[in-house]
Amino acid sequence: MAEQVLEITLKRSPIGRPQRHRVTLTTLGLTKMNKTVRHRDTPSIRGMVRQVAYLVDVRIGSAE
Repeated sequence: MAEQVLEITLKRSPIGRPQRHRVTLTTLGLTKMNKTVRHRDTPSIRGMVRQVAYLVDVRIGSAE
């Protein structure tokens, strides 16, 4: 079975947001607007995405 992958894109600016949310975005690798990163679908990544869900767009795919 193929492993699930999350494609996370930064859609809103982190300027003026809480410091914890900005650190979470940096940890995910999102440093610029419209940048897309791919991460394995794990509970820790899901938790980080949930925290900043209002700033990002997430698509679920499979690893190829």
